[in-house]
Amino acid sequence: MKPFIDQDFLLNSDTARRLYHEIAAQEPIVDYHNHLSAKEIFENKPAEHIAQLWLGADHYKWRLMRANGVPERLITGDAPDYDKFCAFAETLPYAIGHPLYHWSHLELQRYFGIDTPLSGETAETVWRQANERIAAGGFTPRELLERMQVTSLCTTEDPADDLSWHKKLREEKDFSIAVLPAFRPEKAGEIWRGQVWRTYLTTLSAASGVEISSYAKLKDALLVRMEDFAAAGCVASDFGVERFPFFPATQREVEGIFSRALAGGAVSQTDTEKFQTSLLSWLAGEYKRLGWVMELHIGPVRARNARMTTVCGRDAGFDSVSDHPVAEKLAAYLDELNDADSLPKTILFGLNFKDHLALMSVAGDFQNESYPSNIQVGAAWWINDHRDGMVEQMRLMATQGLLGRFLGMTTDSRSFLSFTRHEYFRRVLCNLIGGWVEDGEYPNDPALLERLIIDLSGRNAKQYFGQPF
Repeated sequence: MKPFIDQDFLLNSDTARRLYHEIAAQEPIVDYHNHLSAKEIFENKPAEHIAQLWLGADHYKWRLMRANGVPERLITGDAPDYDKFCAFAETLPYAIGHPLYHWSHLELQRYFGIDTPLSGETAETVWRQANERIAAGGFTPRELLERMQVTSLCTTEDPADDLSWHKKLREEKDFSIAVLPAFRPEKAGEIWRGQVWRTYLTTLSAASGVEISSYAKLKDALLVRMEDFAAAGCVASDFGVERFPFFPATQREVEGIFSRALAGGAVSQTDTEKFQTSLLSWLAGEYKRLGWVMELHIGPVRARNARMTTVCGRDAGFDSVSDHPVAEKLAAYLDELNDADSLPKTILFGLNFKDHLALMSVAGDFQNESYPSNIQVGAAWWINDHRDGMVEQMRLMATQGLLGRFLGMTTDSRSFLSFTRHEYFRRVLCNLIGGWVEDGEYPNDPALLERLIIDLSGRNAKQYFGQPF
């Protein structure tokens, strides 16, 4: 019987162990999509206790606690932090097979040096030991990033967000990690949200200095902010949609839809699709001009539980997976961009795993000589970022494209402790490739394997996103 999460965790062959310990474990981390706060990184305040680090904004943990019948007061409510920690500790033993069980214990080991499995019975001991280590120092955001050898990361920012924290970080002479903003104009496209959307346009107007009175002015405002993002080192964009839109319309039609929505008029589903199609097509052309990567996150159903979203707000663990056809409209969108020579490097993230074959097939239609695997499917994401999801995504990519050009792992996280997920991914990766080598399906060539593992552990992503990433 193997020990619980020992040094050879998830590594089931001699080759897998060699690939991980001698190569992958030594590689620095590049994280091209996350939701960390540049302000928190700049201010660099030490954590107060483990509950703050673990439970403050982690909707993965919140969902598990709700599934265990934990009262909301002990999740996002006003209960004492220790009580919330104990509620999570009591939940965790039931999470056998869930990635959070492994992630949580990897975090305890790597950051706190604690090997004790967490449960209701051990909660008090773990709480005390973890907080003693925090009190001893080494738990500021920068120290946590440096401990995991993070060299660069992209935070996800709205066009109206304040980029001054990124600028201040770039001016820090004793901080070498590249913290770059990624441009996410998703709210500008949420025309169906009525007054919420109109209020957002007011915020964007203030940030850009452009009064948004028309669709043309919206694009002007976004252009101003794109230039600000570019000056801050931006190399990537992002946009999330439940179902991918493609309904081409004339600029006159889109201006009419915009004007009606701005005046508080009704917006149909067709209107929304026409507006989003126009916006996404225009954005892609600007990304191509700027040399940015376009990331498309397809398939989340946001804030499905309306009552609890009212209580807890968005991004609180009430999102799920959509079940819409994806290939036809996405392919038409990419084809339109390709015809206009406005197709940037693109990463397709699919939340519903059934879509991955279609996404990989569509990506294969638009490869060109501009960059190897310039269009590709991103890492197993959110609902899928566990061992089985990672393995199936990489197996599928290996059959449909070039696994050796894959961009590898990204955390998509709000937690400064989440970078152990790169270790988790690398162990899964080395076990998969090690198994192929052991089975005689790939040569046991040390130089070839070393290059492959280094590429997939972060070098591919670093080269794909380019300078200053």
